[in-house]
Amino acid sequence: MAEASTGQARPKIWWSNALFFLSIHAAAFVGIYYYPFWAVKRASLVLAFLVWQLADFGITIGYHRLYSHKAFKANTVVRAVLALLGSAGFQGAYDIVFIMYAATKGLFYSHMGWIFYKPVYERMGLVDQDDLNRDPVVRFQHKYYVPIALTLGFAFPPLVGLTWKDPMGSFIWAGLVSRLFIWHCTFLVNSLAHADGLQPYSDEDTSRGNLAVKGIITTSGPSKLDWDPSKWIILTLHRLGLIHGLRRAKEDDIADAVEYMRQKHEPNQPQILSDDSDEGYQEKSMNAQDLAVYRQNKPASCLLVLDGFVLDVTSYLGEHPGGAAILREYSVRADGHQKNPKEVQWAFFGGLNIHSRSARRVMRSMRIARFSDS
Repeated sequence: MAEASTGQARPKIWWSNALFFLSIHAAAFVGIYYYPFWAVKRASLVLAFLVWQLADFGITIGYHRLYSHKAFKANTVVRAVLALLGSAGFQGAYDIVFIMYAATKGLFYSHMGWIFYKPVYERMGLVDQDDLNRDPVVRFQHKYYVPIALTLGFAFPPLVGLTWKDPMGSFIWAGLVSRLFIWHCTFLVNSLAHADGLQPYSDEDTSRGNLAVKGIITTSGPSKLDWDPSKWIILTLHRLGLIHGLRRAKEDDIADAVEYMRQKHEPNQPQILSDDSDEGYQEKSMNAQDLAVYRQNKPASCLLVLDGFVLDVTSYLGEHPGGAAILREYSVRADGHQKNPKEVQWAFFGGLNIHSRSARRVMRSMRIARFSDS
């Protein structure tokens, strides 16, 4: 997930982060000069490759799909392993779910320029972090993140390298050089994958499917033929019973997105799909009194009044990417009223995220009536 500061104040330089980042680069290049790959043992290079890949999986599977998108649920052991692997990537603890970059500020800034400035998360209060705060693995990693990262990143490689009498080669390649691969592979997703590539499903943001990025890092894709090792690992863990609650993209949503983009880029073809369809709600009207009666009959229900429609989002509480708390906060009260409609509209479609066409399609499917002020 990413959020760029919307304030006008110039961000402050993050000196400690910048010096650490530059120091690792300098040390890695010096190390390569004195210990080129042909001068170290092959086992050290294999270790470097494994460290690079495993740390990337900690980011893509753990940080990204497990905690940011809630694509599946995992037991404590799996979460702990992913936390350790993610820590080795030196990209922050689990509870830091935002990376401050902006793809619209240029290729260099979105790739690594943002690292040199302290992040300002002006909308963090809108993020439901209860699931992170309750997770003992997240709490432990947050508390001991620095020693865990330093141990796995810089102490572990030379210790392993001692077994084949090449601790320095292992430190240079599996400790320093692999760190650069881990960082810049992630950064390429932030930069190159937003600058060039195909957009077969949506063009509502700058993200793209870039072949060069897909070829060297773990990416994602709905097709079985898409290069996506992270997906294959998740499916394997699911079949082994180590994870559960696996969530997949719906075939209908994928087909709808592909067809919509095809029609959008072929203006002479007959247009079938509409972006503002009213499907998914009954043609009836409800006012505040009706909503109060509805809540009395279904006290556990969660209703929202959004865009002039009444939505029953009860079944969506566990699936909402932003968490259930924000839905409950802005829901209709027992007396049939809710917060100011403009405030509700801002919270869901203008506050933390700009929702996609697909998200709006999901929203429309939960409409049950038009809202009447009378």
